[in-house]
Amino acid sequence: MSRDRASILFLCVHNAGRSQMAAGWATALGGDAVTVLSGGSEPAESVNPSAVEAMAEVGIDISARQPHRWTDSDLEQADVVITMGCGDTCPVHPGKRYLDWELEDPAGKGVAEVRPVRDEIERRVRGLLSELGVEPTG
Repeated sequence: MSRDRASILFLCVHNAGRSQMAAGWATALGGDAVTVLSGGSEPAESVNPSAVEAMAEVGIDISARQPHRWTDSDLEQADVVITMGCGDTCPVHPGKRYLDWELEDPAGKGVAEVRPVRDEIERRVRGLLSELGVEPTG
């Protein structure tokens, strides 16, 4: 990883909905200017199908993504760590910038209920990229 690229780590419990959508947005909007990582404390078996469908509606394909547990390596690489509803199970490492995004959990919800979460994540990712000096590509 080149250190002139911002590195963002998105964390939630299952790494199946919010963090996957955020990673999809950051990858799509940040392009080569960012390194995007995501993980969970208790990864699900697969990405939430409603999250996959909601992201597909805006032209972002997260269908091939696979939830995984965050690693110490992920944390070491990250310049910014975004937590989403994982509370005490999210790791805290000194010297890292942390933001906690309170967002509704899309687990068990249909695509119509996930769209507002998707849209709020887009808004927040755009703001974060701007703070990091990254011009969104879309």
